[in-house]
Amino acid sequence: MSDLHIRSAALTDIDAVLAFWREAAEGTSISDDRDGLVRLITRDPDALILAERGGRLVGSVIAGFDGWRCHLYRLAVHPEQRRQGIGSALLTAAEERFVALGGRRGDAMVLERNETGRHAWRAAGYAPEEQWRRWVKHLTT
Repeated sequence: MSDLHIRSAALTDIDAVLAFWREAAEGTSISDDRDGLVRLITRDPDALILAERGGRLVGSVIAGFDGWRCHLYRLAVHPEQRRQGIGSALLTAAEERFVALGGRRGDAMVLERNETGRHAWRAAGYAPEEQWRRWVKHLTT
C-alpha cells in the first residue's frame, strides 16, 4: 500500500470525483453535483478525502465535522481496487481528522441495500444503532 496517496480534495478535483462516484459509489445524493462539491470544499477544504494510486482516483470519503458530531459520507472504493485496504486507509484519515478537531464519535450514512458497504463498515468497527432513523426534508426541488 506504499503507493497509495491520501489527500484532501481541491476544487480542480471536482469533475474527477463526480465521475468516480458515478462508477464506484452506491446510490446518488441531491448534492452530487459541481455546486455541491464547490460548497463542500470551499467551506471545509479538508472534508473530502481522496485516495490515489498511480495518479488515479481509487477512493473517497467525506469526513464532515460540524463542531458537534462527526459524519461520514461517500466512502467509495473503485470496484477493481476493493479489498486492498483503501477504505481502511480513508477511514483512518477521517478518524484522525475528527480526533484532531475534538470529535468523539463518528457516524456513517449507509444504504440498507448496500450489502458490500455494510460489511465494510462493520469490518471497520462501526455498528448500526437500530433506535435511530434518518429523517429528511428536501429544502430545494
